[in-house]
Amino acid sequence: MRRYVLLAALLLTGCGTLEPASPVNASDVMFLQMMVAHNQQGVGLTKLAEGRQVRPEVRTLAAAIGSTQSTEVQTMSRWLLEWDQPLTAEPDEHSHHGGMPQTTKAELTRLRKTPDSDFERRLLNTMIAHQDDAIQLARYETGGGANPAALDLARQIDVSRTAQIKYMLDLLDAPSST
Repeated sequence: MRRYVLLAALLLTGCGTLEPASPVNASDVMFLQMMVAHNQQGVGLTKLAEGRQVRPEVRTLAAAIGSTQSTEVQTMSRWLLEWDQPLTAEPDEHSHHGGMPQTTKAELTRLRKTPDSDFERRLLNTMIAHQDDAIQLARYETGGGANPAALDLARQIDVSRTAQIKYMLDLLDAPSST
């Protein structure tokens, strides 16, 4: 009898039980799907600084943003797969909340064709807009998400992208030596 009481006590205190899976809701899935696509585009955007005439701090910032966003894509993709969710949503799936914020192909084409004398300023402005879109996606998640890891990532994205935008605005205000 004593053995059964001990077993019951262990079970009631949580010893020997599996931890419940973290909750996941539609906002979490949508946030990750949209951020994966957004960050993939951001990585491509930051690569445009390679081989172009920009200040070293702009080149370093672009490389850091690209590296961070690549890592985030890997993490978010892994989570979606663990949750048995597709990495991307159907093209019109997010239209009910304003669609996918993104830098358009036309904007990227214009940026690629920009002469070196104007490239840095246009790149910074494009990256500011792109990072602001990430902030909006992150705030959508913090307003309706359920998964603790996704919510934490959204908060990190909000803080880091806000700081990056401030830094890029400072770079735009600083005289360029290029």
